[in-house]
Amino acid sequence: MKGTGIQGLIAARLGGERFGKEEKVYKFERIKRAKRAAIKARPDVAVIDFGVGEPDGVAAPIIQGTLSAEMGKPENRFYADNGIAELKVAAARYLERAYGVGGLDPETEIVHAIGAKSALAMLPSAFIDPGDVCLQTVPGYPVLATHTAWYGGRVVNLPLTRERAYLPDLASIPADVARAAKLFYLCYPNNPTGAVATRAFFEEAVAFAKANDVLLVSDLPYGPLVYDSEPLSLLSIPGARDVAVEIHSFSKGWNMTGWRLAFVAGNRTAVAAFSNVKDNYDSGQFRAIQKAGVTALAHPELTAGIREHYRRRLEALVAALRGLGFDARMPGGTFYLYVPAPTGAGGRTFANAEEACEHLIREASIITVPWDETEPALRFSATFESTGDDDPSTGLGAGDARVIAEAARRLAALGLRF
Repeated sequence: MKGTGIQGLIAARLGGERFGKEEKVYKFERIKRAKRAAIKARPDVAVIDFGVGEPDGVAAPIIQGTLSAEMGKPENRFYADNGIAELKVAAARYLERAYGVGGLDPETEIVHAIGAKSALAMLPSAFIDPGDVCLQTVPGYPVLATHTAWYGGRVVNLPLTRERAYLPDLASIPADVARAAKLFYLCYPNNPTGAVATRAFFEEAVAFAKANDVLLVSDLPYGPLVYDSEPLSLLSIPGARDVAVEIHSFSKGWNMTGWRLAFVAGNRTAVAAFSNVKDNYDSGQFRAIQKAGVTALAHPELTAGIREHYRRRLEALVAALRGLGFDARMPGGTFYLYVPAPTGAGGRTFANAEEACEHLIREASIITVPWDETEPALRFSATFESTGDDDPSTGLGAGDARVIAEAARRLAALGLRF
């Protein structure tokens, strides 16, 4: 029902007349406020930001060179709609080379997107009607679930815990929920836990999807960033292409975060439905950026260098945090460390991870991301900014070592309890 003025026109899904008036402050806004307060209180102390989830480097010169060469060509000025053929072909070749996923039809089983986030936001409009269920793991990236709720769907959270290696318990899903589910969001390597999926778990997920007519949505932005195993795609599991689509991003593996380029691959009916929706949302990413993406896909050695950069940082960060009492463990993938939050510092006790996070910001000017959905935990990202050349003896950047050492010094001074 319409209310008074523009406020009364706001959609109910955004809160309607309550939009902008609710007192609840979300955690990322609280982090921003605490950061501003810390800078104001100690302007001479540099903030150490372990919270940012974006690569600290830029795209390789060969990728930049392709963009530079292509951006002025007249043939690249047109709308790209659902993507240029060259990118689809390159994506199919990449999936076969990197993940052993062969035989994908570039024309019908692959389509580009203006970033993985936009793909996740659009998928519910192709599949969710009021009352339909979307399964998602928590903690996790909420975009698919947010849009499911906006379309009148119901979101069912599946908890991820350390005891289960941060894999959801599919057997715990009630039969009526499984039957009502249309979408099942998975992200492995996982944000925020850093866990990787096993082939056995993916096989179980495919069997679950077939038994319950569910579309698996595998979000794979961290696919190239795995440390003690081979990269694994859900689409490499027999039968997965009957029940799954997978989203591949250029952001993490090639330092192309701001370029906004991704592709969706898998079941041709699901790809066609997504493409139909996408056609009504956008007119495609700039062709020159797509051609730069073709160059990126043809150079897997670029991702290998980025992976080793984060491996060295993560190993050093794990060692430093363990020395302070954190139960830090090297992740299977991503550039994140997900660790149980401290329970207090000095004479203070923390009620949850969010309080611990705010304390670290206020008292040490160190930023992390708190998660309290299943257990109080902090996420440290190895994407912090630093300067300096690599140390030949360790491979770790000299600036990286200084940042980690300074963070350890500040944390030690807090007297954290676990």
